[in-house]
Amino acid sequence: MKRLLVAIVGLFTALSFSSCSYNTMVQQDENVKGKWAQVENAYQRRADLIPNLVNTVKGAASHEKETLQAVVEARAKASSITVDPTNLTEESIAEFQKVQDQFSGSISRLLATVESYPDLKANQNFLALQQQLEGTENRITTERRAYNEAVQEFNTTVRSFPNNLTSGMFGFKAKGTFTAQAGADKAPTVSF
Repeated sequence: MKRLLVAIVGLFTALSFSSCSYNTMVQQDENVKGKWAQVENAYQRRADLIPNLVNTVKGAASHEKETLQAVVEARAKASSITVDPTNLTEESIAEFQKVQDQFSGSISRLLATVESYPDLKANQNFLALQQQLEGTENRITTERRAYNEAVQEFNTTVRSFPNNLTSGMFGFKAKGTFTAQAGADKAPTVSF
C-alpha cells in the first residue's frame, strides 16, 4: 500500500513538472510562430514596394529593361517561397534566406543602375520609395533578430533537462535560425 502511494505521488509529481514544461514549450512555440509571421510580414512589405519602385524607374530609365525584369522575376520567386511555421528547420530557413538574398541583390543592382540617372535620383516619388525600402530593410533586420531570440529561448527550453524528456514525448524539436550570409564577415571593397 505504501509503495502504491509513493508511486502515485511520484507519478503526480512527474506529470505536474512535465505539464508545466509542456505549457511553457507550447507558449514559446507559439511565440516563435508569431515572430516568424512578423518576419514574413516585413519581407512582404518589401515585395509590395517593388512594383512602385520598378514603375518609377521604368518611366525614367526605359532602356534598363533587363535590370527591371530581373527585379520583377526575383520578386516573384521570393514571394512564392513560404516556410511552414510548424517546420522551421535550419534547411527551410536557409532556403528562404537564399531566395530573399537573391531578391536583395536584384534590388541593389536596380539602385546602382539609378545612379546613372540624375533626374530619377531627384524624383520625389523615387526618393520616397527609396526611403520606404530602406526603412523596410531595417524592419526585416529587427524582425529577424526578434525571431532568432524567440528561437533561442525555445531551443534552450526544449534541449534542457528535464524539459528534453517532455519535448521528446510531445514532439517539440529545435527550430532553425537566420544566419549571416557567407562572406558577410568581410567588409566590401569600395573603389572610385
